[in-house]
Amino acid sequence: MDKISLVFFGTPDIGVKSLEHLYNKFNVLAVVTQPDKPSGRGHKLTPSPVKVFATEHNIPVFQPKSIRKEPEIIEALKKLQPDFFVTFAFGQILSQEVLDIPKYETINLHVSLLPKYRGANPIQRAIINGDTKTGICTMITELGLDCGDICMTHPIDITPTMNCIELFEICASESPILLEKTLLGIANGTLKPKCQCEEGLCYADKLTKEECKIDWSKPAQEIHNLVRGVYKCPGAFFEYQGKIIKVLETEPLIEDKQGIIGDFVSISKTGIDVKTGKGTLRLIKVKPEGKGEMLARDWSNGLNR
Repeated sequence: MDKISLVFFGTPDIGVKSLEHLYNKFNVLAVVTQPDKPSGRGHKLTPSPVKVFATEHNIPVFQPKSIRKEPEIIEALKKLQPDFFVTFAFGQILSQEVLDIPKYETINLHVSLLPKYRGANPIQRAIINGDTKTGICTMITELGLDCGDICMTHPIDITPTMNCIELFEICASESPILLEKTLLGIANGTLKPKCQCEEGLCYADKLTKEECKIDWSKPAQEIHNLVRGVYKCPGAFFEYQGKIIKVLETEPLIEDKQGIIGDFVSISKTGIDVKTGKGTLRLIKVKPEGKGEMLARDWSNGLNR
């Protein structure tokens, strides 16, 4: 069989390891990624991590604002005559005209075990909901939201302290081989995608700022899951003396300390204990507004000066 050719569609860090692996194994004809975006205090236009890799390896790059509305890019992709399109956190919806371009299929890497958590934030939602297992899967891209036939799956455990960035890293590391096996299996006819079942279907909607604000009336374990699930992406927070305090690390305590919900019931070298609607939550690491990350006990010491 001739060397498989493909076009890679992706944008953030999570897709770079897969692009690098595919580049080393197959013929990557081009990369399609989001336009450069303003970043930092100076709002300097910054390329996506996927574009950075492509540029460093002399891979042609397309950056449509909306690929469905840019016929010049669509025509350029048709001329490449790829065997596959591979999409991984690209961030735009593809039209049927685009999906029909490759010889075989458009393959998407999704970071959940479909049909659970179709949509934009499957990693965060899995942790927020207290799941102990998730996974990655490859699927045939269709016009609907993550509804195509499943090619291959790979389960991943979620530990009690794992945050979303740690889970992102695991998914990023496990994805390249799954993509390779999927492309080879479809190209040589040994892999037959299977229709998604509807059992367990749910959606991972985009996170809102309101969801990330801590509600102390909820159970300690639920708040702990929120902190892990939105760790720095964008981060769980509460307001204290008119300032936003982001919470980066917590621990639900077995001991249910007495006090008023939302109050600091004790402060020690190990952290700040907060009374919740069910149980006590220890704040271990925080990021006060306008300051860097610090231990919660150090933040509390500053408040008493």
